[in-house]
Amino acid sequence: MSGVIKGFARKLFPDHWSFLLGEVALYSFITLILTGIFLAMFFVPSMATTTYPLDALPVTEQGNHVSEAYASTLKISFEVKGGLLMRQMHHWAALLFMASIVAHMFRVFFTGAFRKPRELNWVVGFTLLILGLLAGFTGYSLPDDVLSGNGLRIADGVAKAIPILGTWVSFGLFGGEFPGMDIIPRLFTLHILVVPGLILALVGLHLLMVVIHKHTQYPGPGHKEDNVVGYPVFPVYAAKAGGFFFIVFGFIALLGATLSINNVWSYGGYDPSPVSAGAQPDWYMLFLEGALRLMPGWEFEWLGFTFSMSILIPGVVIPGILFTALAAYPFIEAYATGDKREHHILDRPRNVPVRTAIGCIIIVEFFILVIAGSNDILATHFELSLNGITWALRIAFLIAPFITFWLVKRICLSLQRRDRELAMHGRATGRVVQTPDGAFHSVHRPLDDYELWTLVQHDLHRPLEVGSDTDADGIVRSDYKSLKRRSAVSRFFFEDRVEPVTKSELAAAQASHHQLDHSSQSTSVAQLERTDQDEIES
Repeated sequence: MSGVIKGFARKLFPDHWSFLLGEVALYSFITLILTGIFLAMFFVPSMATTTYPLDALPVTEQGNHVSEAYASTLKISFEVKGGLLMRQMHHWAALLFMASIVAHMFRVFFTGAFRKPRELNWVVGFTLLILGLLAGFTGYSLPDDVLSGNGLRIADGVAKAIPILGTWVSFGLFGGEFPGMDIIPRLFTLHILVVPGLILALVGLHLLMVVIHKHTQYPGPGHKEDNVVGYPVFPVYAAKAGGFFFIVFGFIALLGATLSINNVWSYGGYDPSPVSAGAQPDWYMLFLEGALRLMPGWEFEWLGFTFSMSILIPGVVIPGILFTALAAYPFIEAYATGDKREHHILDRPRNVPVRTAIGCIIIVEFFILVIAGSNDILATHFELSLNGITWALRIAFLIAPFITFWLVKRICLSLQRRDRELAMHGRATGRVVQTPDGAFHSVHRPLDDYELWTLVQHDLHRPLEVGSDTDADGIVRSDYKSLKRRSAVSRFFFEDRVEPVTKSELAAAQASHHQLDHSSQSTSVAQLERTDQDEIES
């Protein structure tokens, strides 16, 4: 075992702030487990009705008939020492856990860290994202208050919108007609046993793959596909990771102690008869709420069945397409590039404009749906028309992808052109040189090795060429149609591109600048002042 331990202890990891996003997710999950164990000791996962004690806080609930789950939540908040702090830390940790997972996945997406050999690890990370959503939904549904009850009512509506099977799915989930008596105990089992167990297993697998495949690194001098430039796990990263855990834990404790969240006594116990406005779920589920609010009330009947498209499309179809495309993206890009090599050097987002544009589309659409999930709050606070906000967001949701794609792609290509000019000519110094033939030239400062390497090291993918539909013998190629489809996908990704600087171009540019600097020593030189570009001192 000593050899294994020594090998792991000397494992190198690169040093960059963006790599801490995954660690924030891990430490938030550890905080969730610690606070969740505390809460599980006092929570009663039962929907049985009880009378809230007349001598217990809050006063507004005294003598009310509430569920055991809701009553135990209030007991944790008002009677258990440290209970309210643990509840709020648990909730804040859940929000931070999901935020760090999303940020970490976007870092991986934009930098191309999902490429071979990490496609499977991307799928594992994506599964962790889905499990995080499931853990959040099952968790905030447990107190059985009005807010969580409305969320379960929406889940019931989405289940019933599934064609043919919807009613049976709802009955199976709730143990009968909504709300039933079984959903809270079932959610409790999922929340404290099944989902955390799966998350722990996948986190271990995720970290194991990171160790096996070695860590990705950003481009720089000495950074190659077959090495890692960084610090060993022990003692450097062991000390840093331990300290960073307490920073994350302390930050969550500060949030839990100072910022109130999910005050269930303000909402009251769940009553399925009224419908309340101004209720929003946690931020990571708000996009589903927004999709439901934006969808028009479309439905039709066919073969005696009612198809509620107003719920089915935003609640099932759109999330299904989105999450499936997100999970399959590494394989789609590999199909477009035809690249079978292993990649350990990360991309700069500007060098892959189509991928960057697709990621920005997801972000923009997510924010539109989040705003839509709060359209009633916007209407009341800013005295705007609710229908006007809804129609504006519907239009934005449909046209924003095209505008975002075009704009981000143009920005990336422009940044590539700027990088090309910088690599060939360096940075402007403000000096102007007059050569013997009377011409004036601007003098540039060459880039250092680190800057130059960053600008010229990236690979350039070109669209795949299909060629003729027949081979050299005039026989029709059997793979022509599949290659033609692959070429179309490849053109979408790589048709618009900026060619990187070649070695010959770079050598010629450097020789030209060297000759210009040499000639400036024996000719008149003009100095352009940055404060006054019109004044030239000879």
